[in-house]
Amino acid sequence: MRKNRKNDSHTRRKRICIAAFLLAGSLISGGCGIKKEKTSDSELPEIVIGIDYFEPYSYQTSDGEYKGIDVELAEEAFQRLGYQPEFEKIVWEDKEKLLSDGTIDCLWSCYSMNEREDKYQWAGPYMYSRQMVVVRAESEIRTLQDLKGKRIAVQATTKAEDLFLHNIESDLPQAEQVNCFSSPNELYAALRKNYADAIAGHEAMLGSLIQDGKGAYRMLEESPYKSELGIAFKKGTHEELAEELTETLTEMQNEGITEKIVTKYGLDADGILPGGESK
Repeated sequence: MRKNRKNDSHTRRKRICIAAFLLAGSLISGGCGIKKEKTSDSELPEIVIGIDYFEPYSYQTSDGEYKGIDVELAEEAFQRLGYQPEFEKIVWEDKEKLLSDGTIDCLWSCYSMNEREDKYQWAGPYMYSRQMVVVRAESEIRTLQDLKGKRIAVQATTKAEDLFLHNIESDLPQAEQVNCFSSPNELYAALRKNYADAIAGHEAMLGSLIQDGKGAYRMLEESPYKSELGIAFKKGTHEELAEELTETLTEMQNEGITEKIVTKYGLDADGILPGGESK
């Protein structure tokens, strides 16, 4: 009898344990079916973003933190969509291979959609990238047409070089000469030392010259070339996510978040955001 009682007691304990386990399991599964008010970043699925260093869009500080317009936009947009963005500095020439083999999920680093519309699955455009012209503060040059017969300096192998050499169709007048330099510092020196009447290049690059010049230079209001910036996914993939990301970026702009970020990094929001002067 003692043996039977022992077996009965063991059976009851076993049943209690099984019941407790099943109850716990039902609570866990029930909890998973309820959408949480807030999910911590560590619980979000990761999305890997390939970037290049190009201030003020995407770069890394001395303490290893990623910063920039595109970095902040990506963090806000992907977290709204339920992803934790991870930034990966890549060799930009390898971007196609890295997208193809899945090392990265997308490219987001001041990347132009122009003439690449059919090459990727795009989200965007979310912003414009502008080529601009800078002159000395006292210069009589006020418009792009005033550049006719002037000496222009550009950085070699850039969009500005193609524009002023008329390799890209534009309404720019014919300059007296176009001097090509290998670095931004040489470009700035050409204007400072009066070797050139004007210099042309990407807005972000020229903006730092104006800021450091403390009133010695000014930027023309007109842009000779604008390109649309987007987020590139591998062709034929992430169609739904790309569409949702485009919608989210539009929402962020409508809420004033994009303008706040752009202005924080010293760019003209009216000039580079869709719906502004650039549209």
